[in-house]
Amino acid sequence: MKRYSAFAIAREAARYHTGWERAWRAPEPKKKYDVIIVGAGGHGLATAYYLGKNFGITNVAILEKGWLGGGNTGRNTTIIRSNYLQDSSAAIYEKARSLYETMSQDLNYNVMFSPRGVIMLAQTHHEVRGYQRTAHANALQGVKTEFIGPEKVKELVPIIHLDGPRYPVMGGLWQARGGTARHDAVAWGYARACSDMGMDVIQKCEVTAIRREGGKVVGVDTSKGAIDCDKLGVVVAGHSGHLADMAGFRLPIESVALQALVSEPIKPCMDVVVMANTVHGYMSQSDKGEMVIGGGTDGYNNYTQRGSFHHIEETVRALIETFPMISRLKMLRQWGGIVDVTGDRSPILSATPVDGVFINCGWGTGGFKAIPGSGWAMAELIAKGRSPLTDEFGLNRFREGRFIDESVAAGVAH
Repeated sequence: MKRYSAFAIAREAARYHTGWERAWRAPEPKKKYDVIIVGAGGHGLATAYYLGKNFGITNVAILEKGWLGGGNTGRNTTIIRSNYLQDSSAAIYEKARSLYETMSQDLNYNVMFSPRGVIMLAQTHHEVRGYQRTAHANALQGVKTEFIGPEKVKELVPIIHLDGPRYPVMGGLWQARGGTARHDAVAWGYARACSDMGMDVIQKCEVTAIRREGGKVVGVDTSKGAIDCDKLGVVVAGHSGHLADMAGFRLPIESVALQALVSEPIKPCMDVVVMANTVHGYMSQSDKGEMVIGGGTDGYNNYTQRGSFHHIEETVRALIETFPMISRLKMLRQWGGIVDVTGDRSPILSATPVDGVFINCGWGTGGFKAIPGSGWAMAELIAKGRSPLTDEFGLNRFREGRFIDESVAAGVAH
């Protein structure tokens, strides 16, 4: 694989850009792999990448029924933060955030990581106490955050209106090293690196059955034929329950739509990410000038990837109180993704009742920010049988009642 650099751009410009090669190969599947990863989104590609980088396992196939990064990885609002209350949550998200900082250099691919900072607004007295508690917990965890007053919030976000009629801004939890990245670039960068290690990224290859012998996985049937494997990683977000059913076990998850929208582009007016969890709306400004807006999940189970009017009404109505200027903006586009949520709103990274099958799901509304940490942990789990980052996120916690109730602690579901 040729390295991308300023010199490479100059060289290709001199020869009319005729020397660029494909970012990743488009191979046909082999008969057998050491590991098959189902799902070529960010989490699946990151799992494959760290299997190769950290453990030297490169006889790997990443199977995708659609196109690479066409699921939630390409449909989110790109927020990256690690300011969680529970130790297990903070550990995996902080691992992810730290890996994002060097990802462009590690992958030789610009993922446009922007550590612009994230503010989680406190708009009730309950939230003030909750975020102060989280700031203390983060200090013990080694995660750098601080609780700031309304004056500091106004300094960081001049367009904010502090004295809303229903939910005035009383402060916020500020993580200066949080931010955003380009979601598509994360998937493309991992895919390019995986392909360079000799892994096969196979698109338009739907898994139709999971084959077992004596309680152990032996392969999968796909739209491109049967493929054998020694180990299988299932990383398919909202379709996790469907794949688990193929393998012969059930998951404690529900699939719901999560919607987002962007405004028409405007001049730069906001250079941080703001999350308002009381009204459940969040907003940042993209490099193109669009205001990127998201909210909570739909209130009913579904598999739609479209937007709906009720989301515009509920989310934008809430944010207009805090950001009056956005009331004059036109919506440019709207979309949805299928997220999988657990009862405790924390993810599942676990071995399963089927020997050799591992599951990574349940990230809910916080999957993008976890991609590199999730991939690092999942690769270790598949390669070694356990990972310190996944110990608390096993399937058995639901049987044993060891819930990680981060949705209550953080004021917002993952």
